[in-house]
Amino acid sequence: MTAVSSPPTLTVVIPVYNAEATIGRLVDALLASPPLPHTDVVLVNDGSRDGSHRECLACCDRHPGRVTYLKLAKNFGEHSAVMAGLCQSAGEYVVIMDDDFQNPPAEAARLVETAVAGGYDVVYGAFREKCHHPLRNWGSAFHDKVATWLLGKPPHLYLSSFKCLSRFVVDRIIDYAGPSPYVDGLILRVTDNIAQVMVTHCQRQTGRSGYTLWKLVRLWLTMFVNFSVAPLRLSAVLGLAVSAFGLVMAAWSLLEKLFGVDVPTGWTTLYVTVVIFAGIQLVMLGLLGEYVGRGLLEANRAPQFVVREVHGGGETGGREPRRW
Repeated sequence: MTAVSSPPTLTVVIPVYNAEATIGRLVDALLASPPLPHTDVVLVNDGSRDGSHRECLACCDRHPGRVTYLKLAKNFGEHSAVMAGLCQSAGEYVVIMDDDFQNPPAEAARLVETAVAGGYDVVYGAFREKCHHPLRNWGSAFHDKVATWLLGKPPHLYLSSFKCLSRFVVDRIIDYAGPSPYVDGLILRVTDNIAQVMVTHCQRQTGRSGYTLWKLVRLWLTMFVNFSVAPLRLSAVLGLAVSAFGLVMAAWSLLEKLFGVDVPTGWTTLYVTVVIFAGIQLVMLGLLGEYVGRGLLEANRAPQFVVREVHGGGETGGREPRRW
């Protein structure tokens, strides 16, 4: 008699930031018709300043044994909050989704079904039409191009925050303990067995995105510095190019002298040349400083996240989150 395999377990990780108006309804919708029969939810409150803490506690009370709630000591950023949730997860598959209903709960099932049917390590949700502000969409397009160059991402793959990870991938990326994680960079370090599914992207029901321009810049810097040495190689190439330009100009000046060409010297040429080369030097020094500074933070064991409180508990348990 052939044994019937049981369906895999699933953990849904949701980083929560100022989601008082939506998080309760989102958890209720997920657990009312879960993507898999054995589904639990991990909520990670990333320093919210509204009533999200109260709503997350209410979710634990309404769904005992199925919701785990982690309250972080301060705002560490979305990717650190996701890492905290991944450390607590124990499902055979983990879906990461936003807290604002821009990722419809029903679409999570499609990610899991694709991962299980195709044996994929990761399945990303690619949006048919993004409902972000045009400037945010432009920033995402820039981020996508840079990730393709720096991280070796396949050009057709869209790195969205809505994704499904296998336990194989989760167990490996949570070993990273650096203070500035970038989840997609860690994924691309581990596997290339990746697929994507077209999903719906909805308008935010309430509030506004927590991603400011400065936070996006910090995320780009993390991708540049923590997950690639390409900027250092670019600086070396740029230095060689500038040196070659200087040699060409020196040879040109020498030829002018040899052939008696009368070339008046000007303040503008000198000023522009000095400013350009000084700017290049400062940029390269700043880049080196960024590498050194991040290395210092990691050497000093700056925390990736700090968990202040843990409430509830999922069906499948989970490891104790790292504390500091």
